[in-house]
Amino acid sequence: MTTDEQLDLRRPIILIGIVAALTAIAAALSFTLSPAEEPAPPSRVTAVDSGGDGAASDGAPTSEEIGLIGFAGRVLDSKKPKLTAYFESESFAPGASARLVVDDTARSVTLRFFRAGGEGRPTIPRDVMLGTPVGQAVRIGAVRAHRVVSLRIGDWPSGVYFARLTCGNRVGYAPFVLRPRLLGEHRIAVVIPTQTWQAYNFRDDNGDGRADTWYTWRTSHARLIRAFLDRGVPPHWDRYDAPFIRWITHSQWKVDYLSDAELRDVPTGRELANDYTLMIFEGHHEYVTEHEYDVVMQYRDLGGNLAFLSANNFFWKITIHDDVMTRIAQWRDLGRPEASLIGVQYRANDRGTHRGPWLLRHTAAVPWLFAGTELGPGDGVSSGGIEIDHTAPSSPPGTTVIAEIPDLFGPGFTAQMTYYETPAGAKVFAAGAFSLAKEAADPVVSTLLVNLLTTLSAP
Repeated sequence: MTTDEQLDLRRPIILIGIVAALTAIAAALSFTLSPAEEPAPPSRVTAVDSGGDGAASDGAPTSEEIGLIGFAGRVLDSKKPKLTAYFESESFAPGASARLVVDDTARSVTLRFFRAGGEGRPTIPRDVMLGTPVGQAVRIGAVRAHRVVSLRIGDWPSGVYFARLTCGNRVGYAPFVLRPRLLGEHRIAVVIPTQTWQAYNFRDDNGDGRADTWYTWRTSHARLIRAFLDRGVPPHWDRYDAPFIRWITHSQWKVDYLSDAELRDVPTGRELANDYTLMIFEGHHEYVTEHEYDVVMQYRDLGGNLAFLSANNFFWKITIHDDVMTRIAQWRDLGRPEASLIGVQYRANDRGTHRGPWLLRHTAAVPWLFAGTELGPGDGVSSGGIEIDHTAPSSPPGTTVIAEIPDLFGPGFTAQMTYYETPAGAKVFAAGAFSLAKEAADPVVSTLLVNLLTTLSAP
């Protein structure tokens, strides 16, 4: 059994009427920026207030959200033969008993576990997860909708794993995070954005013809435990998560992997500070609970180091009850702007129309970051875009802009890569755009990441 599969180039045809409706919606939206003298954004850009720390412009949806309007129940999904399954938890400990729900019907199903990251080539199709097999294939036989299969998780290293189910040419994936048996087995933690994955999961769970997420604009809820579209692959896995996990696995860094569940369950940030020197938020961590925000802030305040390798992190507050997430408000509206933690905060989005290199600025502030690259002020690094972050009045004192993607979405819409240190000794890095994690295989970016992890994980 191989994990390498060919890209299926078929795509659903989007009706002309839907396209016209989306265009009309986008054109009708207007935005109020602060300060008032900031230039108006280009027509395909959605921006929020970065001059202050108040509300996003009149509560308007971001352009990534605009791009999703109208697709509820008709969202793009893989057309390949599939098996639908999911685990009843975001994460498990080694040796745990795990319940897998097979939400499909098939005569003879075989299952095998894989660990993501050890694969020999990049993940390109959005409906495929690649990895190295662990354990033996198991025949679970005939299944029908909602069959629950009890499985024993192996005594494997912490990581991102998935069960791969097959029946003839039908394939399905059920991912989960294998947390360490005890937090702090290694001094670096990589946090996987399991809540944001489900926020962008457009599966129609109840069959009413609409996706069960707040991006339908008819609900403020989304289920945390359910199958993903695209044969079970988390949204944006191939672009936002898989490249970094593959890089850090092949680079042989020893790390603990945590899901959002571990941050919800840890009592205080002091436990995190005792367990980890560095916490890496590698993907799109847009949605967090109050407890998560609190423990990560306390971890930072106690001297814990942080690295944010993407953008638009800690943007929305959510609550979770009975495995149902509810979107409450943007953190900056609640008096807790994310820049006070990260150094930058969400600024704008143009759905990936424009990308550009990070141009180096104040490299003297972090000479260790660029060691071995022969790069200096004005030189460009890789390519970023899609969503961008910018500094704000709430950025901690001493926050330094070390690189920028200037005017990416128009005059004044600049992505900023930043770094700051606190009196308690915390070191905090933020990429400021999507995404250094995605570009981890680039030789220059790989060198930057090695330098970043080496410095921020040092005792």
